[in-house]
Amino acid sequence: MKRNFLMFAVVIASGALAACRQAAEQGGGEQPAAPSLLVYCSNEDSNNISVIDASTDSVVATIFVGKRPRGIRVTPDGKSLLVAVSGSPKAPPGADESKLPPPDRAADGVAIIERASRKLVKTLRSGPDPETFAISPDGARIFVSNEDASTASVVDVASGTITHTVPVGGEPEGVGITPDGRYVYVTSEDDGDVAVIDTSTIQVLRRIKVRQRPRTVVFTPDGARAYVTNEQGACVSVIDARKHELVGTIPIPDAGAKPMGAAVSPDGKLVYVSNGRGGTVSVIDAATDKIVRSITVGKRVWGIGVTPDGKKIYVADGPSNAVAVIDAASGQVLRQIAAGSVPWGIAIAR
Repeated sequence: MKRNFLMFAVVIASGALAACRQAAEQGGGEQPAAPSLLVYCSNEDSNNISVIDASTDSVVATIFVGKRPRGIRVTPDGKSLLVAVSGSPKAPPGADESKLPPPDRAADGVAIIERASRKLVKTLRSGPDPETFAISPDGARIFVSNEDASTASVVDVASGTITHTVPVGGEPEGVGITPDGRYVYVTSEDDGDVAVIDTSTIQVLRRIKVRQRPRTVVFTPDGARAYVTNEQGACVSVIDARKHELVGTIPIPDAGAKPMGAAVSPDGKLVYVSNGRGGTVSVIDAATDKIVRSITVGKRVWGIGVTPDGKKIYVADGPSNAVAVIDAASGQVLRQIAAGSVPWGIAIAR
């Protein structure tokens, strides 16, 4: 009787083990938790990045990256965070540059941070005073605006070398790449235009006249339209990104508006524009190119990003040393998250 009981127990255990093995092989059982959605904010004056967990809207880490971090993006494979760092002294409009301290060119570059470890891996050379950049869809190349040099640099990520330098106009700032990777748009603050670079030839194909002091350029997900913010023009330029032609201008009526940053909702239906010292965010309906909402946010709003589900908007507010969290549906500011000194850029990824 005892022997029969033991044999029965062995059979049951073996069957349970086999069932567990089969479930594991078929992907059954407990699944690993989805990675957290993280918001990265570059803090220009504290030389670091604030890492915000979007589920709690709290800072969970701070990463040193180098001098004056501004432009910030996550690589297409999601493994790295890239940040433009600059050794040039800050020079706001109207500043007497002859009285500024000399630039520290050794500090210029694009810092690469491993997202898993949150460690600075290396800094790629990228030309003088890099401000913002775009990454090719395959992650192989970085297109960088060099504000002090009036050029755009093309950086090969694998070798860490600058392969091309392209003249693009005075004080280049915003850089955007079409979703198919065929063209890069670079704004020129001094010239009030956008240089269109063909990524196959690395030649300027066309220059598109916009308004005064263009800052940021973003594309709709289908690559049909580009939106360019014009700080001193108090408006947003609309470009047919297939013909590379200006097709419209959207005035921003908010008092004191100086359009700076921009982000497009994941479905491409809305464009969010941060209005600098105007302290607001304008919401544009991309189907009509009309402003449908104005949201009062802070003192000088700049970098802006939208979560992948389109439900929340994060905005860097420099003078407040904070990142504002906005509910996209209601337009309500949910929270102000204390960040580093002078928050500048925003990037969001899982």
